[in-house]
Amino acid sequence: MDGIDRALLAQLQVDATQSYASLGRAVGLSAGSAHERVRKLRERGVIRRTAVDVDPAAAGRGVLSYVMLQASAWMGDPPTRDALAAIPEIQEAHIIAGSASLLAKIRTSTTEELQAVLRRVFAVDGVTGTQTIVVLETFFERPMFLGGNGSS
Repeated sequence: MDGIDRALLAQLQVDATQSYASLGRAVGLSAGSAHERVRKLRERGVIRRTAVDVDPAAAGRGVLSYVMLQASAWMGDPPTRDALAAIPEIQEAHIIAGSASLLAKIRTSTTEELQAVLRRVFAVDGVTGTQTIVVLETFFERPMFLGGNGSS
């Protein structure tokens, strides 16, 4: 992946609906060349999907929390993984190193709903404890390639 690919990714993260002509102009390519590069990024799995960026608060999911799960078993194996994936309020789950086994990103509408989700998490086989961090304010979130200078 080169600088042009990273520039294309940055442009697409700002607005994935823009035309290939617009993308090409932004990165110094023709529309056809921009289209071909985006196609190759999709084929290689760099672009996994195109999605809509939803404002969680406007959609009724304004309470963001991160929950670290302690466990007596490996959290990435089924059926534990499947049981956690079945809880729709869990947006992300990551196996981590340290005192906890898994880090989950959870969005709910209220803290009462968060409490109900935590009860469902505790019911999952292997979960022995949690530590919850409730986010008071998010002052920025950064797309993967905006402003970055990473190289490959």
